[in-house]
Amino acid sequence: MRRLLAIAATILTLSTPAILTPAQAATRTVTALKQFGEPQFQPGFTHFPHVNPDAPKGGSVGLAESQPGTYDSLNTLILRGVRPRTLGLISDTLMVGSGWELDAAYAHMAESVEVPDDYGWAVFTLRQGAHWHDGTPITSADVVFTWDAIQAHGAPFIKSFLDRTAKVEALDDRRFKITLTGTGEIKPIIDFATTFSPQPKHWWMSNGRDISKTTLEPVLGSGPYRIRTVDPGRSITYERVADWWAKDLPTARGFYNFDIVKDDFYRDDDVMFEAFKAGAYDFRGEYRAQRWTTGYDFPAMKDGRVRKLEVPSELPLGAQGFRLNTRRDKFADPRVREALALLFDFDWIQKNILYGQYKRTLSNFPNSDFGAKGPPGPAELALLEPFKAQLSERLLTQPFTLPTTDGSGNNRAQVREATRLFKEAGWEVRNGKLTNGKTGEAMAIEFLDGTGALTRVIQPYVESLRRVGIDASLRLVDTAQYQARLDEFDFDSIIVNLAFFTPPGTELRGYFGSAAAGLKGSANYSGIHDPVADALIEKALTAKDLDSVQAATRALDRVLLWGFYMVPQWHNPESWVAHKAWLAHPTVWPKYDQDYRSTNFPAAWWVDPAGKAAQP
Repeated sequence: MRRLLAIAATILTLSTPAILTPAQAATRTVTALKQFGEPQFQPGFTHFPHVNPDAPKGGSVGLAESQPGTYDSLNTLILRGVRPRTLGLISDTLMVGSGWELDAAYAHMAESVEVPDDYGWAVFTLRQGAHWHDGTPITSADVVFTWDAIQAHGAPFIKSFLDRTAKVEALDDRRFKITLTGTGEIKPIIDFATTFSPQPKHWWMSNGRDISKTTLEPVLGSGPYRIRTVDPGRSITYERVADWWAKDLPTARGFYNFDIVKDDFYRDDDVMFEAFKAGAYDFRGEYRAQRWTTGYDFPAMKDGRVRKLEVPSELPLGAQGFRLNTRRDKFADPRVREALALLFDFDWIQKNILYGQYKRTLSNFPNSDFGAKGPPGPAELALLEPFKAQLSERLLTQPFTLPTTDGSGNNRAQVREATRLFKEAGWEVRNGKLTNGKTGEAMAIEFLDGTGALTRVIQPYVESLRRVGIDASLRLVDTAQYQARLDEFDFDSIIVNLAFFTPPGTELRGYFGSAAAGLKGSANYSGIHDPVADALIEKALTAKDLDSVQAATRALDRVLLWGFYMVPQWHNPESWVAHKAWLAHPTVWPKYDQDYRSTNFPAAWWVDPAGKAAQP
């Protein structure tokens, strides 16, 4: 399964080995895009280094959806419905990332793209021979149809990646032009190239189909796999497309080797794990430290039929935490939010539940060079200075940190400081209840969860809040209800991991921008509406060099952290996976690939025939 990379870029690589600079031509036709420096893989490369180009094709593999739940739609464009995370196997994008660079993209469905010096438009040429699974050629009409469907019915998060594109028009069957809302930025072109996945117009326009509605009919695709069977809510099975039009491209060689990929769905995380132990599926990503440390002692592991992998990840990670919904008055005051952060005893959680396996998250961009570290440096201060009157002194002078404890559960100092902050914000304890002094409202916080996988973490926090007079509770709902409540922002607090692309791009508007705060279905779950954050997001998106991007995202990180929009949790700089011993993989891992956290499964794995034959 490929994750789409949203990458800002400048044009560096041509359809010939030469490099052309802006001074040499008014427009350039290129096959690779990169923001900083030259692309690592020059024209003529045959495959990426983390694949086995001669990997045998064949066999089948089973996995389980990474989060417990179900699915009720196969339409990837619209907001409504819950989709399988593996559905990307049936699709293609115009360009793809390499997994080795944070800021590069290579021609795939589009064989080239022409851009002018001012980057106000781009003309893509679709690859000759690219076709849908029914043999129909992919054309510019499909691109325009998909663009129109996104504008009319698309989910807000998809739209956020394309919001700098003003118009898409077909020039002929294979060439189409996108016109941007402004000039001077190549990034919107790259966002379009790496996130836009055309849909088949002829398929959607026949037999009464409606692209604005959910569907469980197997959708026609163009990718390495097609949907073979749909067992609604239980499983979805894909079969490899033997005549996939892209199979011999350097961006595809060595990938997608299994004939069959089956994705099973479980409503309970413990049941899912027990199914793996019993051999019901073949590959598992593990996200629970307790289980990884103590749970993999079952017979198949002991006798070598199952193996464990710990893969160090250089992939910039998302920030996981309790997101507080500031649309609700009780969370409007940042002092209340800071007090709630103080009451989360991470060190106790780390010692008693996480087995010391994780790192505390103290950034919105962990495991990367884009987050704040230490006090702000000169470049960050230069960006923050115009907003000095709107910012706290400590933001401008101090590193962001949260107090630590000895892990014993004795966090009296944090409780005292939290109580002081509550009081400053107008909340005081009356008859054992934390109460708003003006309105008489008692503080109540409901933590909404759709899987139950983190109950062991949420419940201790609930108990900590209850001890200071907060009516805290955990509400478990099914997957569909959970998604519906998120889309409507109908929650007090949720646990979300906001992954970002590299360098951070238009997803910043969707996560933290004011425009997204009021847009139902957006990923601005906290309801952040801060003009300083908005300004810094735009600085990051329009930066012309890596240093400027980093200065802007670090400054933005400080504004978000000191705003206490989330109660930070933790992150793991390793990927933990367990798999059947007959599953083979390359010995080199891509530095930045996002498929199962840099293990590149199932795309670069294959069946070892000898190993499988030796299994009992």
